[in-house]
Amino acid sequence: MPEAFGARLSAAVARYGPLCVGIDPHASLLAAWGLPDDVSGLERFAATTVEAMAGQVAVVKPQSAFFERHGAAGVAVLERTIRDARDAGLLVLLDVKRGDIGSTAQAYADAYLDAASPMQADAVTVSPYLGFGSLVPFLETAERNGGGVFVLALTSNPEGPEVQHARVGERSVAGVVLDHLRSRNGSTTPQGSYGAVVGATVGDLTEDVAINGPLLVPGLGAQGGTADDLRRLFGHVWDHVVPASSRGVLAAGPDVAALRAAAAATLDELR
Repeated sequence: MPEAFGARLSAAVARYGPLCVGIDPHASLLAAWGLPDDVSGLERFAATTVEAMAGQVAVVKPQSAFFERHGAAGVAVLERTIRDARDAGLLVLLDVKRGDIGSTAQAYADAYLDAASPMQADAVTVSPYLGFGSLVPFLETAERNGGGVFVLALTSNPEGPEVQHARVGERSVAGVVLDHLRSRNGSTTPQGSYGAVVGATVGDLTEDVAINGPLLVPGLGAQGGTADDLRRLFGHVWDHVVPASSRGVLAAGPDVAALRAAAAATLDELR
């Protein structure tokens, strides 16, 4: 069996620090880098980010949508980006937020988590809102291949609470999702491979996020989240927190040295 994602993530964070840098080729960022909003610009953007982050951070998080919007050629760039980042020693968390049932869920899992796939990432993001049981193909495929799964739990978008804070008996929907993850991770050391996505700008935590698994915390930097917010919210589970920043780091590009300096400065704040 390949080494579990939770253990690999813990080792990478111990070596490089907890920061996850998004690879989010927004049209506005491409323009800011002086790149065209086409496949050539996309390819240059992604390759530069991988070069800058290799040996600098533990995790990169390509946002699939910004590649998919360029069609098949954009997806080909995403495939190369995943491969190049992993070859460079980075853990790749592919932000796809997939969620489906049965054979379709299994097909998504095979595409992104199976070792035979050319798009295999180290972990993916998924949505549990077809029921947590619908995620079993992702969880089982991840386990077989040493991968990880990050499940949306408490997101900071204003629309999120109408679903995530809805009640299931005495529990909120988000609480039920976190309970499932806690059960799946059990007492695995140093941590389980099944994580939750909890926004840095959720305000006050209303649920127990101690799931013995990683917590992907987007929103650091340009979206308004600060290192102080993270310490206040997640200080009791700090060893499991993986803060994510995209524009906060990427705005320093396209110069590789400047990107590395921006990542280093963010890591210093977190430490």
